[in-house]
Amino acid sequence: MDITIATWNINSVRLRTPLVEQFTRAHRPDVLCLQETKCPDGQFPTAAIRKMGYEHIAFNGQSGYHGVAILSRLPLVDIEKRGFCDKGDARHIAATVDTGGKLRPRLHNFYVPAGGDEPDPLVNAKFAHKLRFLREMEAWFGGEHDDHLVLVGDLNIAPLEHDVWSHKQLLKVVSHTPIEVEHLGRVRASRDWIDLMRRDVPADEKIYTWWSYRARDWAAVDKGRRLDHIWLSPALAGSATAVSVVRDARGWERPSDHAPVIATLSL
Repeated sequence: MDITIATWNINSVRLRTPLVEQFTRAHRPDVLCLQETKCPDGQFPTAAIRKMGYEHIAFNGQSGYHGVAILSRLPLVDIEKRGFCDKGDARHIAATVDTGGKLRPRLHNFYVPAGGDEPDPLVNAKFAHKLRFLREMEAWFGGEHDDHLVLVGDLNIAPLEHDVWSHKQLLKVVSHTPIEVEHLGRVRASRDWIDLMRRDVPADEKIYTWWSYRARDWAAVDKGRRLDHIWLSPALAGSATAVSVVRDARGWERPSDHAPVIATLSL
């Protein structure tokens, strides 16, 4: 069977519930992973989401900050919420997607800390937190034994030269610094993750999933970064048949500054 998995930093799920409806109506993903929901669990718009056809909902939220959720047309089992860095932040949720067949992918949804403005862990606690978070991800997945894994989310790092509008100008800007790229590379190596977007798009072609609100005409200026990712463990790599960025969503009314990414897996 084919299933579609989408990831989207929604930047407040309650504020942008109409955009979730617009997106799901147009693209009908089987599973939608959201980040930065900014919503405590008791106030998640469950009823509205279920009206969109997503009966299975798992969320890990907190008031005003962070937050992740998985919306699914297929049953979700073995739901897990992992804490990182002893902070109690809602930045991870995982579930196994019950496809009804033998192959049931284990899905991890992450919202990695942004890291503040100064890329120096000695003077910027937020940046130090980001690096520690990535080290904990690396250690955890290094001990993970499940073969059929999907990792999605806003990882807040654009690792490659053409994942940003200007490699030279952003080398000292948080999200594209060498130390962040190195740490993210170690996370990838911990499970030999396949960066699905870059499997199909050559490294010398630009891909963006985020455009700053500061640009009045974001599309014309096009100073983007690829902060949102879909990774597959090697055992699932051959199952991916398509991946795309829904760039148009960045231009919808009252949009998130991120665009959704959708992957199709044949399981």
